[in-house]
Amino acid sequence: MHKHKSINFLKKYLRLSATNKVKSNKIRNNLLQAIPFWVGAVIVGLFAILYTQLFNYAEVLLRGILSWHKWLIFILMPVSFLTAWWLVKKYSPYAKGSGIPQVMAAVELSNPKEYKKTAKLLSLRVLFIKIISSVIMVLGGGAIGREGPTIQISASIYKKINELLPSSWPKISKKNMIMTGAAAGLSAAFNTPLGGIVFAIEELTRTHFTYFKTALFTGVIIAGFLTQSIIGSYLYLGFPKVNNISLWIIFPVILVAAVSGILSSLLSQGMLMILKFKNRLKNNKEEVLFLLGSSLIIATLAFFISDQILGSGKEIIEEVLFSGDKVLPWYTPFLRIIGTGLSFTSGAAGGIFAPSLGAGATVGSVIGGMFNYTPSEMNLLILVGMVAFLVGVTRAPFTSAILVIEMTDRHSLIFYLMLSGLVASFVAYNINRHSFYDVLKTGYLKALVEEDIEDEKKEKNNL
Repeated sequence: MHKHKSINFLKKYLRLSATNKVKSNKIRNNLLQAIPFWVGAVIVGLFAILYTQLFNYAEVLLRGILSWHKWLIFILMPVSFLTAWWLVKKYSPYAKGSGIPQVMAAVELSNPKEYKKTAKLLSLRVLFIKIISSVIMVLGGGAIGREGPTIQISASIYKKINELLPSSWPKISKKNMIMTGAAAGLSAAFNTPLGGIVFAIEELTRTHFTYFKTALFTGVIIAGFLTQSIIGSYLYLGFPKVNNISLWIIFPVILVAAVSGILSSLLSQGMLMILKFKNRLKNNKEEVLFLLGSSLIIATLAFFISDQILGSGKEIIEEVLFSGDKVLPWYTPFLRIIGTGLSFTSGAAGGIFAPSLGAGATVGSVIGGMFNYTPSEMNLLILVGMVAFLVGVTRAPFTSAILVIEMTDRHSLIFYLMLSGLVASFVAYNINRHSFYDVLKTGYLKALVEEDIEDEKKEKNNL
């Protein structure tokens, strides 16, 4: 009898030991899988800080040069455009533009058969060329932002970390690493952790959120925390005053959202037309002539009309939100659209997130200035224009609204900002079924396939 009890006890002990061992191995594997995400978040935070400082210094230097002799824009801008374009063309063609379509394409290619193609979209070479080219562009007055590039930079960092892991390390989804890197990058660029998470869900993920939610949350939190620890707790735009808003403001909100959605959709279509035209250019000489023409158009408008066509647009946003002069000249949105369109299609590196927010702010300012609104109501219309214009380009209404809410800490406006995002999304969809980023992503995927075919032909000829 005692012998039988001893055997049963031994069996239970062995089962319990086996269960504990499985649990222990699972905890160990989960911890090992989490470490690369945490390491990546720290590196992303440091790179985002460095990139932000370089970008800011370039903008300050540009203002200093122009305050010295404004006519220097006719020399500085063409030289900057050509240098930034040449760096990308020679050393890393897939570092051009925003970087978000490249990340979207890399996510789509994150499978065993096609993963090697992502090396052209995300790499350390892309990272450094992206930073150098975009900083040169902004030094020359290009209407570009650093936020989209930060997303490609961060995704490149996470991809490289994943590739450096030893073969004995628990396997980590390549797609999850890239998506988490992108989300951490947006979080660090705007100091908007929730915006980074929503961006990953709305723009990047095609898989069930459950499979990578923990990695995504921790990566975004660490990157954002590190940025705040070094730079300090800050809002991208500060605290605009918005109080005593009447419900009747909903009608101008819808108007601003609709106009912003139309203008941003037209900007997207215009940029796609320019890019299609550039693809038909036969040689570098023709492309150089195009760049010279584009840069001189922007320089001429900046010199003779307004230098508000230059830069990312953040200064314009801060001016209309936090100064007493909230009404801009009627032509300012068109200047911002022209500057953004010609800068983005230059072939150099540079994002469109911040320029879109800047353009939207000018739309809200101009339309609000047509009526006798209070400063608080004007601020609301400016924020609505920012959300709506960004939606017209990205087709990501929730990401756009959350970003602006986090940038300004104006959670009380969530209804108006969400409404403006949905209105702009509806308007943009009826102008063009496909988003600007989706069209560019498809173009990158097609280019990679064509390059593979060319490489195969060359190999056959060599044999």
